[in-house]
Amino acid sequence: MANRKKLKKQIQEICSELLAETVAVSLYSSTVPKEDIAAQVKSILLINDDYVRRVSHIEPGMQPKTYFKNLTDGFYKQVMEVIDQLNNLH
Repeated sequence: MANRKKLKKQIQEICSELLAETVAVSLYSSTVPKEDIAAQVKSILLINDDYVRRVSHIEPGMQPKTYFKNLTDGFYKQVMEVIDQLNNLH
């Protein structure tokens, strides 16, 4: 269970950093529409919620190692998409 706890904490820390970066972009760039910032924040919160939940519930019939590999790969892809969107907001 310690590994799941650690993974959840890492997901939350990464999402927290993404939220902080989004707030920084909103504060330092007056040209970014507030709707874009709100959509970005909502997206990050949904990613956090989704992946933290999925850590606790392994899909039936799937090997745990494969499941967590797919989970971390999917999380990484979504984080990279958020980072690309943040870069495009500048």
